[in-house]
Amino acid sequence: MKVYLGLGTNLGDKEANLHAAVQKINERVGKVISLSAFYVTAPWGFSSENSFLNAACCIESELPPLEILKETQAIERELGRMKKSVGGNYSDRLIDIDILLYGDLILHTPELELPHPLMTERRFVMEPLVEIAPDVVHPVLGRKLKEI
Repeated sequence: MKVYLGLGTNLGDKEANLHAAVQKINERVGKVISLSAFYVTAPWGFSSENSFLNAACCIESELPPLEILKETQAIERELGRMKKSVGGNYSDRLIDIDILLYGDLILHTPELELPHPLMTERRFVMEPLVEIAPDVVHPVLGRKLKEI
């Protein structure tokens, strides 16, 4: 299954954080088949002195969505992430890995919503995603990512 992930970091050696996350994703979640450029962006949803470095990647994975979530959260913890953002309370982070799309699956569970419910509102997600997947169709909106 083709799975698209969003990556972000705004603490420490940001480029190294993203490279480490991509390496661990490739080893444990699925083969990385494309990786966007790294984009410098402002914090979204909170104030911080630290800019973010964001990217998107596409992987081929045989893992089901909730297993990918479990693995990516474990990678976040291993790379130093202490807590997830909850209830719209965002904060600085060493690494953030979000599942954006899992093929054309639409999923609503307490643990995971697919496609990612806020992805189209976030330029820092859409720019790198469109770079690697311009013609992928959003399963809910029915439009190509480059058109959104």
